[in-house]
Amino acid sequence: MSFAHNFQIGLNPSLAVFISQEDISMSNLIRKSLTYITKLSYRILDSLFLPLDKRRIHRAKNIRLIPIEIDRRGGKYAYAEWAHVIGIFQTLINQNLDPKKDPQILDIGCGTGLIGIACEPFLTESGKYIGIDVMAEDIDFCRGYYPPGKYEFVHLDVSNPFYSPNQKDIQIPWPIDSGSIDLATALSVWTHFGEVDARFYLGEVNRVLKPGGTAIITFFLLDDLYEKSLIARDSQQSAFHATRKDRWIFNQPAYGSADWLHPHWAQTPENAIGITSKGFDNLITGAGLQVKNYYPGNWKEIPGLYFQDVIVFNKKP
Repeated sequence: MSFAHNFQIGLNPSLAVFISQEDISMSNLIRKSLTYITKLSYRILDSLFLPLDKRRIHRAKNIRLIPIEIDRRGGKYAYAEWAHVIGIFQTLINQNLDPKKDPQILDIGCGTGLIGIACEPFLTESGKYIGIDVMAEDIDFCRGYYPPGKYEFVHLDVSNPFYSPNQKDIQIPWPIDSGSIDLATALSVWTHFGEVDARFYLGEVNRVLKPGGTAIITFFLLDDLYEKSLIARDSQQSAFHATRKDRWIFNQPAYGSADWLHPHWAQTPENAIGITSKGFDNLITGAGLQVKNYYPGNWKEIPGLYFQDVIVFNKKP
């Protein structure tokens, strides 16, 4: 029984409402204060831990580039998760990149550089990484943080309703020469594209890749594995990831599309978008790419290489 409830007995209704509202307001203030203190404590501990930890890195030199807490953005926040995901995509790049010497790598939706860190071991001699993103703040950070020469960062002044709603509502080709890229990567980018953007920008992937080039892109693919998982999607936390199983049910059409769908909780469709098998097949056919490997994600309530589905494409020679 709350403090306000005890004092409501015998009071007139208007005064009781006032005390109840004051009690709720105080609870919210305390909750927000505790949240702020927790975040601040984590930030302080992180800033003390990282310099000590990086001096003890011996066999994974590139993860010394992981930034401090305030600059780790893009859906992955913890230092350990950054290191884990970097390792996953460094392995995928090593398995699929050809040639491994002096590659030209394009990272679409680079954020604050997670995939850029995974690429660092491959940037020998004349190898180069180009990161592009709609978030000007992230690009500014990357330009000041990562070593110049082998790293280049480009801001795309275009709108995404989730990430950059106030920028230009247009689609523009990337400022990358056609046929110049050995490897294109996109971590959690097509999961924030509606159908029109998904088609346009996968066409851009095909345009910039060299013949025989490779793309590693993540999706929420609504295929048979997803359909089979629906029966088990209740409100319990998943055994494979740290969110509720029913959070990842894609049942709302994104802008009227039959094949691009979003969850009911999405404030805008681009919060999280999945694509049906039919839509995916049409997408890659239109882009002129072919699937080389498919790694289902653990969001499908199965053991997976990564959370989202990872699909490796090749451009036809």
